[in-house]
Amino acid sequence: MKIVIAGGTGQVGTVLARHFHEKGDNVTVLSRSLESAPWHTEQWDGKTVGSWLAALDGSDVLINLAGRSVNCRYNEQNRKAILDSRVQSTEVLHQALRKLVRRPPVWLNASTATIYRHALDRPMDEATGELGGGEQGAPDTWNFSIKVAKAWEEAFFSEVMPGTRQVALRSAMTFSPDQGGVFDVFLRLVRHGLGGTNLPGTQYVSWIHDLDFIRAVEFLIATPSLSGPVNLASPNPLPNREFLRILRKAWGTRIGLPTTKGMLEVGTFLLSTESELVLKSRRVVPGRLLDAGFAFSYPTWEQAAEDLVARWRRLTP
Repeated sequence: MKIVIAGGTGQVGTVLARHFHEKGDNVTVLSRSLESAPWHTEQWDGKTVGSWLAALDGSDVLINLAGRSVNCRYNEQNRKAILDSRVQSTEVLHQALRKLVRRPPVWLNASTATIYRHALDRPMDEATGELGGGEQGAPDTWNFSIKVAKAWEEAFFSEVMPGTRQVALRSAMTFSPDQGGVFDVFLRLVRHGLGGTNLPGTQYVSWIHDLDFIRAVEFLIATPSLSGPVNLASPNPLPNREFLRILRKAWGTRIGLPTTKGMLEVGTFLLSTESELVLKSRRVVPGRLLDAGFAFSYPTWEQAAEDLVARWRRLTP
């Protein structure tokens, strides 16, 4: 297959590019900076159609993962960059596809499981899940993230592209053992004795193992009946307290200092990030994938944590 990945230099993009390249597929990554990689890269700014248009011509799959990292403080400048980078990159890909005669048959565009409301009471699937925004008492940062997610999907679905099936990937946190990824961050806390409950601990963690993420992407490419929003998350989200207890067990330690909300606010400020990434309850389940017959290789966090820890140990000197 000829696969084009826009914004493919982040953790998730690298996981996908590496997988498809090792399979022998023709992979092109569109990136703001040209970096050395085993696959082909084309420079783009995420705003204007350029020479990278030729890479899309006759491609089989377009995957758009472009967007400024949300691992930052939500000040005015960063908020604008987070929103604009997602909406503008999606809009310019629409412009590019309009120029092509041989459009890709499928376009997978990143979205986020954060689009759903803070959910402690029940799981959120695509059919019955409630989108968030404006809940009474919700922090401004939570509402901002939901606003971005909605604008992102609105830009994606604003135009039906003839001959191209469009799927929005409402992804939970994708855990891989790669250095600097979100799993590496959680494991670092555990390794240093700080992986205790992020109080209150009842907030749910939605996640997906990187190998299941890859398999789900391949499943979506190969399943013509699936279009629109699709949740990419394990069928078994779990409370933060249990999530961290299982991760500590997989690492081989029982010690983990708990953190209060106040401590998290101070810590995330010092680390230039937001507590929303830990405190908002994301109880997302993959209704459409399961209904279509997708089977997870790592459906439970116990299985996933053991595998990820073992792979992390093999990759880390």
